[in-house]
Amino acid sequence: MIDVLICGIGGKMGENLVGVLKDDGGARVVCGVDLHPAAGEIPVYSSFDDVKEKVDVIIDFSSPAALKGELEWAVKNGVPAVLASTGYSAEDLKYIDECSKKIAIFRTANFSVGVNLLVKLVKEAAEALGEQFDIEIIEKHHNRKVDAPSGTALMLADGANAAFGGEKEFLYGREGAVGKRKSEIGIHAVRGGTIVGEHDVMFAGEDEIITLSHSARSKRVFAAGAVKAAKWLVGKPSGKYDMNDVLKRA
Repeated sequence: MIDVLICGIGGKMGENLVGVLKDDGGARVVCGVDLHPAAGEIPVYSSFDDVKEKVDVIIDFSSPAALKGELEWAVKNGVPAVLASTGYSAEDLKYIDECSKKIAIFRTANFSVGVNLLVKLVKEAAEALGEQFDIEIIEKHHNRKVDAPSGTALMLADGANAAFGGEKEFLYGREGAVGKRKSEIGIHAVRGGTIVGEHDVMFAGEDEIITLSHSARSKRVFAAGAVKAAKWLVGKPSGKYDMNDVLKRA
């Protein structure tokens, strides 16, 4: 049985993780860390320094603010970590790289198998269509999402840009007299209501449009993917991993 610590257990994704793990025969929640711990059956601490339980893996759906304390504790205790937050700064990413030399770290902007397949399809479409088609990405999320554009939108943009050697510029929205389109990938964010997550990648060519899309109908799909990743990560050597590693070794 794999013992899991959930960072951000008091949030919506934390609730979903608890629900998924409750029905899982191979992993269980033993404790959580949250800035606002609440009383309940599962021990929850406000700091990693207070954790008493033996932990096999961390799943983090909190925010970049928790990163430093989390990885310090993970490295000290030799515990692998699944990082599911988005909005990391360049400094955060550098710190993740440093820590991955000491422990196994799994990081992806989206834990949906469907989204990861979409990234692959977007890259293949960009390679096939080339410069004859303009690329625009539209992402839609609920009105409580903090960062924009979404990490998934950036994953999709990177996938498309890989077909062009990474040379295209990312343009985040347009306003004013922007002039004619250049060598760019447009990325646009919509925030409203309770939209879980929708991503459209539009390839606009001469007299035709191709759109590749993914729509998440509940957050449970992301929780299930994170649990799958956590179970896979336990026992892996130090390094950085993502959903492609899980899918190709499944």
